[in-house]
Amino acid sequence: MNDRPNGEDPASGAGTTPPSTPPELEGRSGRAGPWRRLRHVLLEIDSWIDSTIFSSGSRLRNAAESYSAFTERFNLQGPARWAGSLASEAMTWGAVGAVLMLALALPAFQETSADWLKRADLSVVFQDRYGNIIGERGIRHNDTVPLEEFPDHLIKAVLATEDRRFYEHFGIDVMGTLRAVATNARAGGVVQGGSSLTQQLAKNLFLSNERTLERKIKEAFLALWLEFHLSKNQILKLYLDRAYMGGGTFGVDAAAQYYFGKSVRDVNLAEAAMLAGLFKAPSKYAPHVNLPAARARANVVLDNLVTAGFMTEGQVFGARRNPATPVDRKQEDTPDYYLDYAFDQVKKIVDTLPKTYAERSFLVRTALDPNIQKAADTAIQDSIRQFGKDYGASQSAMVVLEPNGSIRAMVGGTDYGESQFNRATDALRQPGSSFKPYVYTAALMTGKYTPQTIVVDGPICIGNWCPQNYGRSYAGRIPLITALTRSLNTVAVKLAEAIGRGRIVDLAHAMGVKSELKITRALPLGAAEVTVMDQATGYSVFANDGMSVDPHAIVEMRTPAGEPVWSYDRDGPKPHRVIPQDIIREIVPMMNSVVENGTGRRAMLPGVKVAGKTGTTNAYRDAWFVGYTGNYVGAIWFGNDDYTPTKKMTGGSLPAMTWQKVMAFAHQGIDLKPPPGLEGLPVPKLDGAVAEASPLNIEGVKRPITLSPRSASRLIEIERAMREAIAADPGRTSAALDAPGPIESAAAAPAAPSPAAN
Repeated sequence: MNDRPNGEDPASGAGTTPPSTPPELEGRSGRAGPWRRLRHVLLEIDSWIDSTIFSSGSRLRNAAESYSAFTERFNLQGPARWAGSLASEAMTWGAVGAVLMLALALPAFQETSADWLKRADLSVVFQDRYGNIIGERGIRHNDTVPLEEFPDHLIKAVLATEDRRFYEHFGIDVMGTLRAVATNARAGGVVQGGSSLTQQLAKNLFLSNERTLERKIKEAFLALWLEFHLSKNQILKLYLDRAYMGGGTFGVDAAAQYYFGKSVRDVNLAEAAMLAGLFKAPSKYAPHVNLPAARARANVVLDNLVTAGFMTEGQVFGARRNPATPVDRKQEDTPDYYLDYAFDQVKKIVDTLPKTYAERSFLVRTALDPNIQKAADTAIQDSIRQFGKDYGASQSAMVVLEPNGSIRAMVGGTDYGESQFNRATDALRQPGSSFKPYVYTAALMTGKYTPQTIVVDGPICIGNWCPQNYGRSYAGRIPLITALTRSLNTVAVKLAEAIGRGRIVDLAHAMGVKSELKITRALPLGAAEVTVMDQATGYSVFANDGMSVDPHAIVEMRTPAGEPVWSYDRDGPKPHRVIPQDIIREIVPMMNSVVENGTGRRAMLPGVKVAGKTGTTNAYRDAWFVGYTGNYVGAIWFGNDDYTPTKKMTGGSLPAMTWQKVMAFAHQGIDLKPPPGLEGLPVPKLDGAVAEASPLNIEGVKRPITLSPRSASRLIEIERAMREAIAADPGRTSAALDAPGPIESAAAAPAAPSPAAN
C-alpha cells in the first residue's frame, strides 16, 4: 500500500516522509495535516531563497565576465598604461579636493546675499553731544569720484604694486602666485604676496585678516565669484574705495584728503606712489605715523612702475627727487576708537530698520564729550610716557560713562595709528579683585549677609587649590565691609562657596557683563576674562541705583535732510531693576570704603564721594581701577598686549592715579552728586599723594559747564520746532539753515551752573 501523501515520487527526494507526528497531536486531530503543511511551507520558502541567491549570483558573475571581456578591448600597455593610471588618480584626488574646498567655501558664500553690495554702502557723519562734527565712517560706492577721474599714474601705481596682470587673469593670478612662491623661497621669507587684487577685495569685503588655509580657500572662491558678477573696472573701483588706508580712512579719495588735503583727482605722481604703498600695511607705512618708512615704500612703488613697464625711469625721476609731504596731523585729535565703536552700533541699528528703507547715509549725534575724551587720551599718554617703563606697562584702555549708559569717552589703546584693535571693547583680560563687588553683591542679595556680618579670614583649600591673600597673612574675624576694603581673597572664595558660583555669574550677566564667565574655583578672584566695557557697564548699575544700563554711543540718527530715523530715548531699551535699592544702600558704602580706607585711596576726588574697586591679577599681568560717582562711571586697565607681566603694578597705583586725573577734570563745572547710598555723608579731605598730584592741564581745553537734562530737553524741543518750521516754509526760513542750531550755540557759549549733568 502506498502511504506517501499526494503520491509523491520517492526518487525525487522531495516527498520523503517527515518524522512521525507526535502522538499527542495524532490523538487530538486524528491526522497530522496542519503540522505537516507548516513544514512544507517553510521548506518552500527556504528553497525559494536558495534558488534566488544562486540565480542572482550566476547573473552577476556573467555580467562581470561580460564587462571584463568588454574592457579588455581598451587595455593599455606600456607607458600609456602608467599615464592612464596617473590621470585617473589625479582626477580622483582632484574631485575630492574640489569637494573639500567647496565645503570650506560655503560659509563665505553665505555672506554674498543679493544685497551685499548695498549693505556695505553705509555712510555716517558723526557729531559729538553738542552737535559738532567729529568724524566720518563708511563708504559711498561710485558716488564720490568715478574711476575715469582717477589719475592715470595712480591707477598704474596701484596695479604695478598690487596686481600687474589684473586685466589678464580670471580672479586668481596663477603665474603671479608661482612667481611670488619662487621669490619668497629665494629670500627665505615672505617678501612678495601672491594674492590678486580681486582676492584682496574678497578679503576686505567678506573675510577677516586671519592667516589660515581655510581663509585662503574662501578667498579664492570668492574672487572667482566677484569676477563672475562684476566687471574688471567695477572690481578695481571697489578696491580703491573699500581698502583701509590708515589714519581711520577707507578708500583712496579719503586717504588723499586726510594725508594731503586734496581730492584724489589732484594727487601728483609722488603722492600717488605713497598712497599706493599703503595697501600693503597702512599702519606701518602711514605718513603721519612714520614718514621715512612711507617715503621708502613710495620709492619701491616707483621701482615697480618701471619694472612693470608702465613708466620709464625718466618719468619717475621727478617723484624720486621730490617725495610727497603730507599735511601736519599732529594737532588733530579724532576719537577714532570711539567712532569705530559708534559705527558698529549704527550698523546694528540699521539692520533693525525695515527692509524697504533705502537711505544709506546718516547724520548721527553721539554721546561723546570731546573734552572728557581729550582728558582721557592725555592722561593715559602721560601715564605711559612717565611711568610706563618703571611699571613695565605699554598699553591702556578706558571707558567713561554716565550712570544711564551714555558713553562720554573711550580710549582703546595708546596709538590708533599703530593699532586699530580696540582694547576697551574687544580685549579680554582678567579683572582680578575688581570682580569681587559682584561676589559681595550676590551674597548680600541672599539675605544671609550684611556689611557688618562677621566672617573669618583664614586658610581655605578646595581640592589642591589653596588661595592666599595679597600679604600672605590672615585677619581672623572681621566684618564683611572690612574684607572688601582690604580685598581679602579667602573671604571672597568662602562667600562664593556658600552662595554658589552660578549665582555670581547670573548677577554679573544681569548687570551687563557680555563676556562668557567660565565657572571655576578662582571665579570670585577675577579669573574669568572680561572687557573694560564689561566692567564699566556692570559698575554703572551701582551708580544707577540698581537699574540696568545699556552702554550706548548713539543718541540720535537722522538723514542728511534732517528726517529723524532713530532715537535712543524712544527706541532704545528701557531700564529695569537688577539690584534692590536696599542692597545698593549696602554695597555702595562698602565700595566707598575701598576708596577712602583701602586699596583705592589714590582715586579720591575733591568735593565728591567716590566708590570703586582695584584689581590686580596673577604675576601682575593686568591692573584695573573701576569706580564711580553720582555723575560718571570710569573703568581703566593697564598692561601689555603680549600678556607679559608688569613690574608689580597694582590697581591702586597707576590705574587709580590715571582714573583720578580724568575724573577730576570731568567733574569740573558740574553739580557734584554722590553715588546712591552716600547722600549727606561728609567728603574727606585729600591728603598724601592724591593731594599733591597736579591737576590735568590740557592746552586750550576747559571743562564747560554742562546743561541740565531739563535744559537740554527744552533746547531739543526748540530745535525740532525750528526744523518743522523750515520744512513747512523753506522760502522764508532759508536763512535759518545757515545759522547755528540752539544746541551748537549753547555749546559755544557755556550756560550758568545747572543742577545736574546731562
